[in-house]
Amino acid sequence: MAAGYDVLVEMDADGSHQPEQLPLLLDAINDGADLAMGSRWVPGGGTVNWPFYRQAISRTGSTYARLMLGLKIKDITGGYRAFRRSTLEALKLDQVESVGYGFQVDLAWRVAKLGLKIVECPITFVERELGASKMSGNIVVEAMINVTKWGSPPGGPR
Repeated sequence: MAAGYDVLVEMDADGSHQPEQLPLLLDAINDGADLAMGSRWVPGGGTVNWPFYRQAISRTGSTYARLMLGLKIKDITGGYRAFRRSTLEALKLDQVESVGYGFQVDLAWRVAKLGLKIVECPITFVERELGASKMSGNIVVEAMINVTKWGSPPGGPR
């Protein structure tokens, strides 16, 4: 942001997010989206060589977050995103406390709470050929606790 860019893109550097799909996200931004999200779980999206258990974790996490937070986002845990600079400035990033993959849900939820436009673009997520996932039980638990906290009315869960 300090360099003055108008759009900032987040993507995995292990080849899972395909650079040739980036124009889909940028087109959505050019068409008025404040946040364009690459989505595995919308029509036209999908995964390649991804183990069933990882798909189940992703789909379950996205469904849980969608229901708890009252959002319509199908792939809220995905990490291929394009943000308008103005969107990131409005988010008060210094207040984001999430670590692990929960920050994906956190940022999307904050964008939605501001009433900004979120567009999901179908992408194909390809399992990495080298390296290892950073997914762990602790990351899943942290995300579930935070989503439950964020989605619960004052005084406790629903």
